[in-house]
Amino acid sequence: MAVPVAFFALFFAYPVTAIIGRGLQVDGVWQLGRVGDVLARPDILDVLWFTAWQALASTGLTLLIALPGAYVFARFDFPGKQLLRAVVTVPFVLPTVVVGTAFLALVGRAGLFDELWGVRLDTTVWAILLAHVFFNYAVVVRTVGGLWSQLDPRQEEAARVLGAGRFAAWRSVTLPALTPAVAAAALMVFLFTFTSFGVVQILGGPAYSTLEVEIYRQTAQVLDLSTAAVLTLVQFAAVGAILAVHAWTVRRRESALKLVDPAHTAHRPRGIGQWSLLVAVLVTVALLILAPLAVLVERSLREAGGGGGYGIAHYEALRSVEASGGTFLVPPLEAVGNSLQYALAATAIALVIGGLAAAALTRKAGRLVRGFDALLMLPLGVSAVTVGFGFLITLDEPPLDLRTSWILVPLAQALVGVPFVVRTMLPVLRAVDARLREAAAVLGASPLRAWREVDLPLVRRALLVAAGFAFAVSLGEFGATVFIARPDNPTLPVAVARLLGRPGALNYGQAMALSTILMIVCAAALLLLERIRPGRSSGEF
Repeated sequence: MAVPVAFFALFFAYPVTAIIGRGLQVDGVWQLGRVGDVLARPDILDVLWFTAWQALASTGLTLLIALPGAYVFARFDFPGKQLLRAVVTVPFVLPTVVVGTAFLALVGRAGLFDELWGVRLDTTVWAILLAHVFFNYAVVVRTVGGLWSQLDPRQEEAARVLGAGRFAAWRSVTLPALTPAVAAAALMVFLFTFTSFGVVQILGGPAYSTLEVEIYRQTAQVLDLSTAAVLTLVQFAAVGAILAVHAWTVRRRESALKLVDPAHTAHRPRGIGQWSLLVAVLVTVALLILAPLAVLVERSLREAGGGGGYGIAHYEALRSVEASGGTFLVPPLEAVGNSLQYALAATAIALVIGGLAAAALTRKAGRLVRGFDALLMLPLGVSAVTVGFGFLITLDEPPLDLRTSWILVPLAQALVGVPFVVRTMLPVLRAVDARLREAAAVLGASPLRAWREVDLPLVRRALLVAAGFAFAVSLGEFGATVFIARPDNPTLPVAVARLLGRPGALNYGQAMALSTILMIVCAAALLLLERIRPGRSSGEF
C-alpha cells in the first residue's frame, strides 16, 4: 500500500488541501465560520438539493437501461459484438462539453427529436438525465458485464433443476454474485453525475446548477474562493460518506466465486424472448448512443456556409494554425498525438498504482485498509477545477517544480484512472478462492509466483477492461487538464473546448471534427483491447 498512499498524498491530498487553505485562511487564520454562512444561503441549498437528487435519478435510470445491455454483452454471441462494445464505450471518453452540445443538437430546438416528433427537451431535467445515461452506459455494461461473463451459468441451471423458477434461480444464485460489480458500477455513475459540469451547464441553462458548476462559477466568474472552498469541502464530505457506506455494504456481500472462460458462457440467442431482448438493447443503443454520435459526425462534415453541403473542409482546417484564428500556437491536429502520448503514460501509471492498491485491499483487512478503499475513489468526487488549480500552486517549487514538465498532465489524468482500475479489478480479485493461494504457498510458491500462477490468469480479462477504462478516461479528461496543459501541447478535449469557446461556424465545425477524431481514436483503441486476448491454457479456469 505504500506506493498508492504516497501517490495520492502527494498528487491529490496536498494540492486539494492547499486550495482549501487559500480560500478559508486569512493572514494564516482559519475562517471556519464561513462554512455556516455559505451553507445557510438559500441559493446554495437549492444547488445541494438538485445535485443530490439528479445524481440519484441519473444512477437509477442508467442501471435500469444498461443492465439489460450488460446481460446481452455477457451472455449473447452475435455478429459485430466486439465493434458494438467499443462503440458504446466511446461516449464515456468524450468531453462533457461535447456531450452536452451533441444532445442539444439532438433534443434541442430544431434537433432530431424536434424534427421527427416535435419534442424538445432542452433546459429540462430530462435532457440532463438522458445525457448522463449516454455518458455512463458503458460503466455498467463493462463493469457488470465483465464479471457476469465469467460467472458459471451451470450454477443457475443447477438451481432450476432442483425446482427453482427462472427468476428465483437468478435472484438466489446470480444476483448475489453480481452485487459487488453492480454496486461498483452504481458508485462510479453516481460520482460522475454528482460532479457533473459540462452537461448541466449546457443542457440545464441558468435554471439548474450542480456543485461542480457552482464551484466553477464561484472560482472563475465571481472570484469568491472562500465559497468555492466551502463547496469543495461539502462535496468532499458527501462523497467520502457515500464511499464509506458503499465499502461496508459491498464487503458484507462479497464471496468467492467460480469464474470460467467468458468464451464458454456466451451463446447465440435462443427463443423469442432472448431475440426480443437483443433487439430491444440494439434499438436502445441506436437511439441513445449512436444518434448523438451521428450528430457529431454530421456537424463535422457540414459546410460552414450554411448551404446544406458537406465536405472535409473542417478537417483540412485542423492542419493550419491560421484557420483557428489565433486560438492555438500549433495546428489543432497535433492535439491528437499529444492526447495519445499522455493517455498511454496515464494508463501505465494508473495500472501500477491501481493494481498495487487492489492487490493490497484483497489481502489486508482492518479499518485503515477499509478507509483507504474509500479514499481511492475520492478523485472522482472532488472538483476537477480544484485539482487543476491545486497542481498549479503546489507543484511549482523544487524538488517538485513540474509546471513545465510533460508528466504533469498524465499524473492528473491517472488520478481519475486509478479508481476505475481498482473498482474493476477488486470484485474479481476478491472472488478468487483464497485456498488456491494457500495451496500454492504449501507447494513452495513465493507470494509473487502465487500471484502470477493463481491470480493473474483469473484477472487478466479484468486487467484489460481496467486498462481500457484508464485509457478512455485519460483521453477525455478535461476539468484538470485545461489548467495544466501547455499552450503548445493541447489535448483533444482542451482543443475542442477552446474552439467551442470562439464564435464562428468554422471554429464550431473544427470542434466537431476534433470530437469525431477523438471518437474514432477511442473506438479503435477499445476494439483493439477487445480483440487482443492473452493466451489461455486449459487449466486457467
